[in-house]
Amino acid sequence: MDWRKCTIKELEDLLFASSGTEIDEAMLEALDNDERSGVQKLLARYRTMVYEEKARRMRWEKMNEFSRKIYARGYRHIVGVDEAGRGPLAGPVVAAAVILDPEEPIYGLDDSKKLTEKKREELYEIIMDKALAVAVGIVSNEVIDQVNILQATFQAMNEAVKKLPLVPDYLLVDGNMEVPGLDLPQEAVINGDLKVNCIAAASIIAKVTRDRILLEYDQVYPEYGFARNKGYGTSEHIQALRLHGPTPIHRYSFTIVNKYYFQKVQDALQLARNKEELREIGYRIAEFSFFSEENLNILRRLYQERYYKV
Repeated sequence: MDWRKCTIKELEDLLFASSGTEIDEAMLEALDNDERSGVQKLLARYRTMVYEEKARRMRWEKMNEFSRKIYARGYRHIVGVDEAGRGPLAGPVVAAAVILDPEEPIYGLDDSKKLTEKKREELYEIIMDKALAVAVGIVSNEVIDQVNILQATFQAMNEAVKKLPLVPDYLLVDGNMEVPGLDLPQEAVINGDLKVNCIAAASIIAKVTRDRILLEYDQVYPEYGFARNKGYGTSEHIQALRLHGPTPIHRYSFTIVNKYYFQKVQDALQLARNKEELREIGYRIAEFSFFSEENLNILRRLYQERYYKV
């Protein structure tokens, strides 16, 4: 066939056919010799696409090496576990557990933080469709404040693994600590979301799940920019804390949230119009367990001063 007689559009349809039509070397050589600039641009795009596809396949194979060694030891259902949301000032911590099908490669898996939101969403749907089993565990900010963020993270991971519809026989978790409370062999893999496919898949599921929760919270508390910052301590978020104080979804045991809640309570004491309002604030202070003794003494003195003035 004389490719020179094809239009640019016809060549584009052929090169980028969704059916994955193989392009033979003879055609590529013929197109190399085509002097039309549009053809050369198409060819450059095609070669970039082929290179990226090969890179994705090679990355999948490399990230499968860890699991392959475990499969060789007789294990069949390897679960990857990762979390999203240890660092934010607001919202839950979310963990995901994913058992991939070794016969169903998912190209493009990576640490969720390195992917665009659009790519994460695309991969989320593919993982949900192709994985053998997926589950998430969600632990609220209230529990985080009660038990600390590390224990809350372990709790979320336990919940995710125990909710899997398929029982795993080996666990790989991102980080340097194994997950306590689970009766199955496991390994912690530092930077596992960059090295192991099932952990990378779990990181994507956890991240997308948590981001969607924060998008919903953004509708309730629009001043804090949760749709953009996902609860992390950006300048926009800190400014909102300074102006409005923390919301019910903030982590009051975190230092900066505690700081602005302390300021909010001070302001409330100063603005109280009568003893009844002061007593209500006093009850809230008494129920709150995250103020330092120094700050509690400051609030007690302010309460007493105001009590005798209103």
